[in-house]
Amino acid sequence: MASNGRRNRVELSSLVSYMASHLVDQPELVNVKQIEADDSVILEIRVAPDDMGKVIGRHGRVARALRTVTKAIAVRQGKRAMVEIVE
Repeated sequence: MASNGRRNRVELSSLVSYMASHLVDQPELVNVKQIEADDSVILEIRVAPDDMGKVIGRHGRVARALRTVTKAIAVRQGKRAMVEIVE
């Protein structure tokens, strides 16, 4: 396949929103705020109080997986990403 040299850019906030909304019972209440500074991106996830446990997961496993996927995509875009789950 021929490549034109450009990579597909994934909007990090959309990616995190997509993943989080598929984990919770109330996806309409998922809100992801993206804060950019230089080459860093902070993504704040807010969900319904009843869904916090689903986004964090047992022993933080789900949160760790969200962070791992997001950081992997960010590195490919030359950025650093931090995912924070906010109450």
